[in-house]
Amino acid sequence: MSQASAATKVHQTQTPRGLLLAASALVMFSITATGVGRWSDLGAVHMPASTAVETLLLRFEDLKDGGVAVRDARDQSTIYKVEPQTNGFIRATLRGLARERMRAGVGPETPFALTRWSNGSISLHDETSGRRIDLDAFGPTNAQAFAQFFTSQEPMK
Repeated sequence: MSQASAATKVHQTQTPRGLLLAASALVMFSITATGVGRWSDLGAVHMPASTAVETLLLRFEDLKDGGVAVRDARDQSTIYKVEPQTNGFIRATLRGLARERMRAGVGPETPFALTRWSNGSISLHDETSGRRIDLDAFGPTNAQAFAQFFTSQEPMK
């Protein structure tokens, strides 16, 4: 066998026809199921309608000792102090919201709205970015970290 004939010999493989038909059927089923789900709302998760029971307008201020002061936006009184090296969920949540505000060029003037809803859930809303965080989605312990602000509304001395 010469080198020329060996170089022109092509190794051909074919994908089995059954495999192609099965893959096509799977793609068509996925597209159809997605369309039906969107059109009929089948499988969609909806939060039950609820009304606001209590809302606190809060500002958060970094302290020199590494803590965070939680202030009532109405009178600037400190209602809670997050001690240094504690409450990682509160710190991470606020850090993320502050980062969004910095990107948008917005400062800390507008307070955050912490709301307790009639269904028992708690959310934190940033009006400047339009972002609402449903705190219960992170578990009851993390939601309680913010819920304690409702019970500590008396100013700290």
